Amino acid sequence: MGILSAIVGLPLAPVRGVIALSEVIARQVDQELHNPATTRRQLEALEEARERGEISAEEESAAQEEILQTRLSAAPSAPTPEDG
Repeated sequence: MGILSAIVGLPLAPVRGVIALSEVIARQVDQELHNPATTRRQLEALEEARERGEISAEEESAAQEEILQTRLSAAPSAPTPEDG
């Protein structure tokens, strides 16, 4: 029975590969979004750009707000007592 299921399932192998790859990419993106070091690097890059005169203080502030809002919206929500 194993060889028969392998033959029948063979045409679905590319689909399974794409699904597995998408899961790996989703995990990597999730880790990157929740990594505090990434947020810190982005904020430091903004500060350096302002110091070099590439952006104004207002632009830096707006970009910082955007980075922090992205971080907060991507943060995993803590389970509440009502969730069980």
